[in-house]
Order: sequence, then C-alpha cells, then structure tokens
Amino acid sequence: MNDRVVEILVYIMTEIRGQKSDPDKLELISRDLLQRGYSQHEISFAFSWLFERYRGESEEVFGISPASRGSFRVLHELEKAVITPEAYGYLLQLKQLRLVSDAELENIIERAMMAGVVHVSEVDIKALAAAVLFSPEGMRDKAFVLDASSLIH
Repeated sequence: MNDRVVEILVYIMTEIRGQKSDPDKLELISRDLLQRGYSQHEISFAFSWLFERYRGESEEVFGISPASRGSFRVLHELEKAVITPEAYGYLLQLKQLRLVSDAELENIIERAMMAGVVHVSEVDIKALAAAVLFSPEGMRDKAFVLDASSLIH
C-alpha cells in the first residue's frame, strides 16, 4: 500500500505544481485519483501525510516559494552501475517535488546500495522511498549509515 501512496503523493504534487493549483482544486484531484483506481483510504492517507509534513507551510505545497534550494546530488560511478537511470529519475522527481529532503534522498540511495542486488529498478526505489517516507518521524531525515550532519554539499 505504501508504494501506492507514494504514487498518489507524486500525482498530487505534480498536479498542484503543474497547474499552480489552490486548495479549492484538491477535491478535483481526489476525484481523479478515485477514477484512477486508488482507494479513498489511500488518498486520504496521502493528503493527511502531505498536510502534516507541510503544516503551516502552504507556500511550500502550492509552489509559491522557489522550487529548489540547496544541493544537487550526482551519483558516484558505482551508484550509477547499480541504480538504473529510471530509478534515479524517479528519485530526482521526488526531490524536485519536495517529497524527500536531501537527507532522505541520501537514505534511499544508501539503502539501495546496501540491498545487495546487481540493479536497483524504479520499482525497488519506490519501495525504498515509501519505507523512508513513512518511517517514524525521528528516523525520516537520518541517512542509513551517515547522519544528516555528515552530508557533503
């Protein structure tokens, strides 16, 4: 279910950012998601998570503030060999939509590298992203091995 909720979050943020939407359009987005086959429970959970994460920061959700601040993550050659371009593209989309922070992005990449598989696909990254995004609050911004203060920018 968590993978589906991440898909819903991506859809919501894409719609909001793409249309410079306002809170009045959220009902239309919800109806569209129902038509796409998502359950009311999944949609409600996604909206709840989104509003909890950006509580009091409607500018962040509705794209009023700059879309990207901070660093730009480039994969190391070894990471490029393991993480497929589609999987990395999905990660970049999550970052661009502000669904993951820099530390969460590092956490997902670290978990992908520690998975012990030859190639990490987009499906794998979606599962890892869901695990990170829906982990307990205190663990969300912590990298798997590194802590947030040791990230290099």
